Amino acid sequence: MTDHVRITDEPGGVRLVQLVRPEKKNALTGAMYDAMREALEGADREGSGVGAVVFAGADGVFTAGNDIADFVARADASFGEAPSLRFIRRLAATCTPMVAAVDGLAVGVGTTLTLHCDLVYVAPAATFRMPFVDLGLVPEAASSYLLPRRVGLPKATELLLLGEAFGADEAVRLGLANAVVPADGLLEHALAQGAKLAAKPRQALAAARRLIRGDHAAVQAAMDAEAEAFDAALRSPEAQAAFQRFLSRGTR
Repeated sequence: MTDHVRITDEPGGVRLVQLVRPEKKNALTGAMYDAMREALEGADREGSGVGAVVFAGADGVFTAGNDIADFVARADASFGEAPSLRFIRRLAATCTPMVAAVDGLAVGVGTTLTLHCDLVYVAPAATFRMPFVDLGLVPEAASSYLLPRRVGLPKATELLLLGEAFGADEAVRLGLANAVVPADGLLEHALAQGAKLAAKPRQALAAARRLIRGDHAAVQAAMDAEAEAFDAALRSPEAQAAFQRFLSRGTR
């Protein structure tokens, strides 16, 4: 486990999974991915008492994405065994409804994670970005499959290939978020919406989620294809050069 992920079971059957690594803008390490995956696995267990999971950041940041130093340290291992991939596979398979409360930076997986959430609420300062190509990598978390189906192929291509940032209002306009909520009430609102989901009849809610989400096999196939391409890209000279540029900026 890690102190950088705070997991609490809140009133109303809601499990709060909160990223608390403010000194690194909540950048995700392997240990943090493992903690989040275990929180989801526990929520899905029969008798857990958890009816919804809420993801949130802390100190005005959701997450800056992967911790690049941690990622580089794992580059020699197969991406198929990476904690990040195990987490996003669990994310796609989770039966428990999920809500995201996004404030500040939501970079890389900080954005793609929300594609798997049932409800997404954003503070006015929320900023989304998927800079995979800029890092010499490819999209992940089935974003290459899910995003075009949410926003259309031209816009998805723009967001994934150009990797440019977009804000809270644009996220709502594109259908990637439900509403903009004042920052000081964001977490409370997300927890309240999670409690509403948790109070629904469980079997009916689970069946409705399966119908809404559609073909899970297609999502899994997209993740498999992305993982293979990501593994190859991760070892490429382009990616290694991009990582070194990023890390050198942090030491200046």
